[in-house]
Amino acid sequence: MGICENQVVIVTGAGRGLGRSHALELARQGAKVLVNDLGVERDGSQGSNGPAQQVVNDIRAFGGQAEVNSADVADWQQAQDMIHQAIDTWGRLDGLVCNAGFLRDRMLASMNEEEWDSVIRVHLKGHFAPARHAIAYWRDQVKSGNEVVARIVNTSSGAGLMGSIGQGNYAAAKAAIALLTVQQAAEWERYGVAVNAVAPDARTRMTEGIFYSSDDVKEGTFDEKSPDNVAPLVAWLISHGCDISGRTFEATAGQLNVCDGWQHGAVASVGDRRMEAEEVAKLVHQSIKNTQPPETVYGA
Repeated sequence: MGICENQVVIVTGAGRGLGRSHALELARQGAKVLVNDLGVERDGSQGSNGPAQQVVNDIRAFGGQAEVNSADVADWQQAQDMIHQAIDTWGRLDGLVCNAGFLRDRMLASMNEEEWDSVIRVHLKGHFAPARHAIAYWRDQVKSGNEVVARIVNTSSGAGLMGSIGQGNYAAAKAAIALLTVQQAAEWERYGVAVNAVAPDARTRMTEGIFYSSDDVKEGTFDEKSPDNVAPLVAWLISHGCDISGRTFEATAGQLNVCDGWQHGAVASVGDRRMEAEEVAKLVHQSIKNTQPPETVYGA
């Protein structure tokens, strides 16, 4: 008996990398998994359901239940159809892991409109659209008098939490996803839905050659940056045992930590009157001095 026994879970972008690890771990923990993937390359080009089918085959090989889905998660109708496929196949939906995405890296001063729009679309809308159709199902269940215990896991990134030079489009999307997680958790608790996010530190197609290389892994040693190290956290966040909502967790190797977002810093005041322009610099530096500094942007 696994911690996700008999739950029905959708994992987007599950053909490779983190999504593949999540899908396999969820299946090992007893979940029935809808494996979504377009099979695109690292930059979003081309497409094939071959990687998703291979993950399904791997799950079935150890006795798990899984089906393929090839929806574009940022397409409104296709995202809705994906939600309905899981429900039609197994009779319900218990969890959604939003993971799909790709990169179009470039310095902001050189980035073009398509590079910005495509990355914002696949990451940010690709998180909202499936979740929006999932919550419509869960809300209807509650209105019909049925108890709902559902979970959503979003995928942010250290780039979205701290910034990353040369990845402004990706960082902006991932920052928005971290806040979307807080928003969803606040609005959807009433429907029995807990929402959390992960910010993985792992070696995948999206980080290979940028931060990590497979050549760094020595045979027979613990692979600290394997995406398999993040999957157990995702499985627990999807499980009914998860008792938190609205938080983002960084995860790598055998460790995790909660990562808090924007918080109010120290207040600097001139008292009960309007501040003058000439006083602003003093107040700004006073507040900064008494507040914990932000993390350094990656690559700065």
